[in-house]
Amino acid sequence: MATTDPAGRRKLRGPNDPERRARIAKAAIEVVAERGIDGLTHRAVAAAAGVPLGSTTYHFATLDDLLEVALHEAAANNVRELQEWERALDPGADFAAALADLVMGYIHELYPHTVVEYDLYVAALHRPRLRPASAAWDDALIKFFSTRTDPLTGRLLAGFFCGLLMQAALADPPPTRPEIEALFRRAIEGPPA
Repeated sequence: MATTDPAGRRKLRGPNDPERRARIAKAAIEVVAERGIDGLTHRAVAAAAGVPLGSTTYHFATLDDLLEVALHEAAANNVRELQEWERALDPGADFAAALADLVMGYIHELYPHTVVEYDLYVAALHRPRLRPASAAWDDALIKFFSTRTDPLTGRLLAGFFCGLLMQAALADPPPTRPEIEALFRRAIEGPPA
């Protein structure tokens, strides 16, 4: 695959391209986004990554290897994005309102991203070797939510967030922002006195 260097000249990436494995992993996510889990093939990933077919099978011998790296990559991206979101969130922010905004972003602007993550996450139900990557994702969510609440509420919010996000992504029409905020508020604060 050709690239352009800063001087504007084209150069070819050689067989020892150190970024190739990472490009293949990213391409696997792109293929799942476009075609779903069933559309993930070495050939499709090679085309999306702009690498020879042999490169995908060299780095990832089986489709489960490709799924595993895609799940790890998607989980790492998701956790990184959540960490950036949390760092940007004012310490005194209304957490229920902020979470409602976050969910709205995932079901609207980031909808394709959300679908890919759930496709990969659900794939772990049928592929036990993918479960550690899914569990790591869950653990990161629990830790994230616990920083704004407590460990038990963090665990509750992590499971609730995942389930609510999936339901909202599937709903037609999706729930409104006030409905989502009310659900998070109840989960965080409990029933009214």
